[in-house]
Amino acid sequence: MRRPVLAANWKMNHGPSEARAFVRQFLERYAARPDRTIIFFPPALSLTTLADALRNRADLELGIQNIWMEDKGPYTGETSAPMSRDAGARYALVGHSERRHVFGESDAEVAKKMAAAVRNGLTPILCVGEKLTERESGVTNDVVLRQLRVGIAALDREAIAGIAIAYEPVWAIGTGRNATPDDAAAVHGILRGALAQDGDRESAASIPILYGGRVNPANARGLLSASGVDVPLVGGASLDAETWSLICATSNT
Repeated sequence: MRRPVLAANWKMNHGPSEARAFVRQFLERYAARPDRTIIFFPPALSLTTLADALRNRADLELGIQNIWMEDKGPYTGETSAPMSRDAGARYALVGHSERRHVFGESDAEVAKKMAAAVRNGLTPILCVGEKLTERESGVTNDVVLRQLRVGIAALDREAIAGIAIAYEPVWAIGTGRNATPDDAAAVHGILRGALAQDGDRESAASIPILYGGRVNPANARGLLSASGVDVPLVGGASLDAETWSLICATSNT
């Protein structure tokens, strides 16, 4: 049975001072649980702050929101996978919808970032998801399968077995619209089926598939209970320590 993975993506929020205050409040509210993995994805500038603040909580992991595809070089403003790992990250978000649709990141660039994460010992979480026009056109499965297959194309089977996937429907992020647990479960089933077809069923069954798209304390339990959903990847609701602690403690029963 896969361990639930709950990930907080702070996006461009909580600099070092705010991050330190957040952790203090969160640790007062959330006791360690052995049955789940909690990951924080702060802005890069706050990564070392969280690494220091969480040093006595081995149950709480850290990740980087974005990495560059090369390990070093003349790439002003970028952050490499080796730098991220040195700063305390063990995970990396790759291909987040905002990287794809705001910054124009291509599927091919996502694939290179996946490879960079793996070769530097970071566990990549490959983000896939469709826009509203794609959903209304009935091509959701085509879109997420293309993003999945291109994203893992440069990885061997052993590396693929060690990644995670996040399904984040773009139409449900910051729009006030929600995907239902059944919506999420259907796409997660498509993704896991493709992983099994391209690799082996045992490895595919062990890969966590998260859901990201307006997750909050009210819907977290329903999503956790949905078939094949190892939720959640949380944006706005993870910015408040009390709200995030409630989500982290959510039971799937």
